[in-house]
Amino acid sequence: MSLFNELKRRNVFKVAIAYVVMSWLVLQVADVVLNHITAPGWIFQVLMLFLAIGLPFAIFFAWAFELTPEGLKRESEVDRTQSITPQTGKKLNLMITVVLILALGYFAVDKFVLSSTREQAAIESAVNQAASQAVTDKAAAAESDNSIAVLPFVNMSDDKSNEYFSDGLSEELLNLLAKIPQLRVIARTSSFAYKGTTTKIADVARELNVAHVLEGSVRKSGNRVRITAQLIRASDSSHLWSETYDRSLDDVFAIQDEISAAVVEQLKITLLGAAPKAKEANPAAYVLYLQARQVQRQGTAEGFAQSIALFQQALAIAPDYAAAWAGLAESYSRQADKGLRPSAEAYTLAREAADKALAIDPDSAAAHTQLGWIAMNYDGDLSAAARHMERALQLDPANLDIFLNAADLTGNLGRMDEAVALGEYVVSRDPVNALGQYRLGINYLWARRPDEAMASLRTALSLSPGRIGAQSAIGDALLLQGKPDAALAAIQQEAAADWRLMGLAMAYHALGRTAESDAALAEAIDKYEKGSSYNIAYVLAYRGEADRAFEWLNKAVQYKDSGLSQIPTQIEFTNIQNDPRWLPFLESIGKSPAQLDAIKFKVTLPK
Repeated sequence: MSLFNELKRRNVFKVAIAYVVMSWLVLQVADVVLNHITAPGWIFQVLMLFLAIGLPFAIFFAWAFELTPEGLKRESEVDRTQSITPQTGKKLNLMITVVLILALGYFAVDKFVLSSTREQAAIESAVNQAASQAVTDKAAAAESDNSIAVLPFVNMSDDKSNEYFSDGLSEELLNLLAKIPQLRVIARTSSFAYKGTTTKIADVARELNVAHVLEGSVRKSGNRVRITAQLIRASDSSHLWSETYDRSLDDVFAIQDEISAAVVEQLKITLLGAAPKAKEANPAAYVLYLQARQVQRQGTAEGFAQSIALFQQALAIAPDYAAAWAGLAESYSRQADKGLRPSAEAYTLAREAADKALAIDPDSAAAHTQLGWIAMNYDGDLSAAARHMERALQLDPANLDIFLNAADLTGNLGRMDEAVALGEYVVSRDPVNALGQYRLGINYLWARRPDEAMASLRTALSLSPGRIGAQSAIGDALLLQGKPDAALAAIQQEAAADWRLMGLAMAYHALGRTAESDAALAEAIDKYEKGSSYNIAYVLAYRGEADRAFEWLNKAVQYKDSGLSQIPTQIEFTNIQNDPRWLPFLESIGKSPAQLDAIKFKVTLPK
């Protein structure tokens, strides 16, 4: 007998047809039911996969087994003269016919009854959504009447190297306007993203969701400056106000005050208190300060070194310049954070500079921020860090950089929901801030929200390609999801060698590639023992080597590794958190759950 005839005799074709038709009907009903209960889309996908996998099994059983009056038997055990496959085939024909009738009935009901209902529901949903959007747009428009973006003023000087001055002046003016509570000012990073572009003012305003834009130009020649500023209403691109100031550098602070006052007047803002004023300084020192801030923002070893030299030159001219002392403290701290200077030396210098800033100006928010950062990352004193951060926010409640540091502190206190909320607040107001996106991604990761963590981290990379630690953190998120192959691929793209080695040691371990994990860890220990002792400890914890992990945690304490500030939330320590040594160790460094809960630190987000 031919194979075709044998397949036909055993009803294999009819079973396959019956299975396919029945599966189609099941999927149609499931689609309606799942949509009605708003079930996740993956449930329907799993059902489709299950039914597809079932087809080969149905065909196999139709070939290998036969239904007899005595029950199901293997086909080879059935006497051909006793076979009832013809009767079974007739039953299958009947079943296929019934299922097809049901399918046709369902199709008719869906086409002529349910479709009109769905269409009406879609129309009603669209109408409701449009009405809701109109209300939202109206509220947003009302809210944005007192909103402004300060674009970087164009450098019109003959000397193009004076761009630091035009950029710095724009930032100083932005910060001054941001001190007005009734005015919503877009953060520097987002405003400066349009530097050098030809984007129309109306498009800038729409993308930044503001009603007004302040732009201008700066021409500096020796001790003379010409500053032109104009306030534009985005809705019709009309100029509400413009002015040109042709004065000496001595008047630059008065010019900032006058521009700020003009904005307040034109937007008809009713101030609840006195108008904020620019803090005056020696003009020559001020120019050096702006230049130092410009190179500091480069975030490179050379930039930090140059900024320190420039801040010191400014202080040689004006030793009582508090802002320059605070800027110097930040550069030293950043050198410590990036391993560009020994931590003890860098943080000591940073503390001395910040203390001098506060001695000159007790209301220096920047100095309090730096002292809070040092207390958190070097001293391990989270209570002191909380006091300084709270004071900084009181003094400068619109400063997103302080909110970003407050988010880190809240996370280090183990309050991940609050840390995420603070990070989301910063990103919502400064979406192109790569550092903000990166830190939010880390907080998502520690809150065990890996999908959101990877989204923020990838945004950070798109804004700042090669950002240190981002690819490694994406790898951590993929390891948390149980995807070691994908994690390895991400970690291999990490730009920083030390982060890459730590990630590789964990990814190879998760893949069972022990020799390669050991090699990566050995190289990390050989090259980065003092600077990354904390990281080595959590890699060992992830690998389940508790004794060695605690040995390296003790080394981290000895080396005063700033990573210890993150230990309450670092997910890689999960494997040793039930070890009897864990809680005593946390208590010894002041970071047990009870000790952290006792620290009062609450940040209220502006409305």
